[in-house]
Amino acid sequence: MTLANSKIFNMDLGPLNPVWAELILGFVVFFLTFFFMAKVILPKIKRTLDEREDATEGATGRADDLRAEAADIRAQYEAELAEARHEAARIRSKAVEEGSAAIAAARAEGQAERDGILAEGTAKITAEREAAERELNADVDAWAHALAGRIVGEPVGADRA
Repeated sequence: MTLANSKIFNMDLGPLNPVWAELILGFVVFFLTFFFMAKVILPKIKRTLDEREDATEGATGRADDLRAEAADIRAQYEAELAEARHEAARIRSKAVEEGSAAIAAARAEGQAERDGILAEGTAKITAEREAAERELNADVDAWAHALAGRIVGEPVGADRA
C-alpha cells in the first residue's frame, strides 16, 4: 500500500482505505458485468419468463374456454334430458289413457257379451219352462183325475163313464 492511496479521505481508516487501482478496476468489472447481464442474460430470462407467463395465461384461457364449452354442453344436455323426461311423461300418460280406454272397451264388450248370454239363457229357460208347462199341463188333468179318484175311491171326471 502506498501513502498516496491511504490519504484519499484525509483520515486514517487503516485497512479500509481504498486503493485507486482496485477501485477503478472494480467499477470497470462491475459495469462490464452489468452490461453483459443487461444485454445478454436478462433478455433471455425475460423472454423465458414471458413465454412461461404466456403459456400459463394461455392454459388458463384455454381452461376457461373449455369450462365455458363444458357448461354449454351441460346446459344443452340438461335441456335434452328435461325434454326427454317430458316426452316420457307424455308417452306414459298417453299409454295410461290408451290402457284405460282398452280396459273400458274390454269391460263394455264383456258386459255386452254377458248381457247377451244372460238374455239367451233367459230366453232358453223361458222356452224350456213353457214347453215343460205345456207337457205337464197336458198330463196334469189326467193325474189330477187319477189322484182325485184314488182319494175319493172312485173314478172322477172323464174316466167315469
